[in-house]
Amino acid sequence: MNASPLEKLLKARHSVRAFTKEPVARADLESILRAARRAPSGANLQPGHFHVLTGEALDQLSAAFAQAIAQDVPHVQEYSYFPNPMPADRKARQRAAGFALYDALGIDKRDLDGRRRQFELNYRFFDAPVGIVVTIDRSMGAGCFMDLGMSLMALFLAAQELGYGATGIGALANYGPTALEALGLGEDQLVVCGIAIGREDTEHPVNRFRTERDELDTFASFRGFD
Repeated sequence: MNASPLEKLLKARHSVRAFTKEPVARADLESILRAARRAPSGANLQPGHFHVLTGEALDQLSAAFAQAIAQDVPHVQEYSYFPNPMPADRKARQRAAGFALYDALGIDKRDLDGRRRQFELNYRFFDAPVGIVVTIDRSMGAGCFMDLGMSLMALFLAAQELGYGATGIGALANYGPTALEALGLGEDQLVVCGIAIGREDTEHPVNRFRTERDELDTFASFRGFD
C-alpha cells in the first residue's frame, strides 16, 4: 500500500541541528504557528505561548544564555522530564542516542570538551535563523502539557511541509529564568522548551544522524480484532 502524504511527512521529519543562513519569512512562520494552534485542546484552553525571535533579538537571547553559562548559573528544573529513577532499558536507549549523535560529529565519547561545546549549541538554537521560546502559564494543569505537546507536533509537521527543518530544545528550560528576564516575561510563565527553525544544511554530518523507533508490537496491543 502506498504511503499517504501524512505518512511521508512523518517519515521525512527529523531533528535538524545545523541550518543554512537563509532567513525564514514571517508569513511562513505565521502559517506554521496557525497550524500549531489547530491542534486538539481540552476544553479549548489552547495552552502555550510561542515567542519568535530572529536577527538581533535572537542574538541577544543567545548572549544571555552564554553569560549564564559562563557565570555557572545553576540549572533549574521546574518540571520533571526524565523518570526518577531512570529504568535501565531507557537509560541504555538515552546513552545509545547520545553516543550515536556524537559519533556522527566525530566527537569521541571521552572528549568531554567536545561534547560540552556541542551541547551548548542548544543555547544558540543551533545557529538557526529563527528561535522560538515556548512557555506555558504556570496556572495551567499538568494535562495542558499534553495539549501543548500536540501543538508542538503540529508545528513541526507544518514546518516540514513548507520545507523547513526544526528541532525541539528541551535544554532551554535549564535556564528558564534567564529566558524570562531576557524576553521581559513575567514569572507567571514557565519556559517549556525552545525550537530552532530554518532551512536544513543537508551537507552537515549532524543532520545525517537518525534515531530508531520501536516496532508496533512493542508499544501497541489490539483486542477484539479478528
